[in-house]
Amino acid sequence: MDTVEVDGLRVAYRRAGQGPPLVLLHGAYEDSRVWDRQLDDLSDEFTVIAWDTPGCGGSDELPDGSVALGDILAGVLETLGLADGPQRAHVLGLSFGSGVALDLWRRHPEIPATLILASAYAGWAGSLPPEEVERRYAQASAELDKAPAEIIPVWLPTLLSERATESMKAQVARLFEDFRPAGMRSLLAASGRADYRPVLPTISVPTLLLYGSVDVRSPLTVAEEMHRRIPGSELMVLPDVGHLSFIEAPEAFDDAVRRWLHTHEG
Repeated sequence: MDTVEVDGLRVAYRRAGQGPPLVLLHGAYEDSRVWDRQLDDLSDEFTVIAWDTPGCGGSDELPDGSVALGDILAGVLETLGLADGPQRAHVLGLSFGSGVALDLWRRHPEIPATLILASAYAGWAGSLPPEEVERRYAQASAELDKAPAEIIPVWLPTLLSERATESMKAQVARLFEDFRPAGMRSLLAASGRADYRPVLPTISVPTLLLYGSVDVRSPLTVAEEMHRRIPGSELMVLPDVGHLSFIEAPEAFDDAVRRWLHTHEG
């Protein structure tokens, strides 16, 4: 892993390959290791960079309420020379990471060359009924006081479809075993009630929405509303996979990302 420092905050990331830069933003309870397959598969044509969100993996904790994730990501990309000119990054945000991508656009719209929002929300509060937002917030808050072994069986059925193999389930479980409760608590406080609906109509770069057809966490109703609100966006649905479509159908996911980036390079 490599690290950069942004305003005194150490941010860890993994990097592979050469070519147009593609930045991968993971979901909650995860870190950059969740993208191992994509770092391998897509690095034949792209410079693939997967960060550890502050509070996750090898990155420092998120400062309490003082720094926005979009600003931190902008600082990382500026430090790596991926914030302007021909090396502007393509930004792919998964689930919680899609909120980070939208926060980057809201605060620094000059930076992303394109956006890929996978299993995405306009923030929980921007995509879900208020009672569901509060249910998820309360559930996640309570779980942070429990051992990973207690929460993994609760989460897995919401992240993977019934067709997921035991090795896929084990891959996700290993990441959950390593989550940092303090880090997740700060991320939940910072973003758990975010509402990015006002941001969506302002997006003016090419945007791909990539969803699994049987996702129960960000279902197709959410996908269709995101598609309706983001001008010129493209919605692609991967059949028979759930929230973590890139784990259940990595070939289809990577092929969709690759083909779409080829269309929008330069």
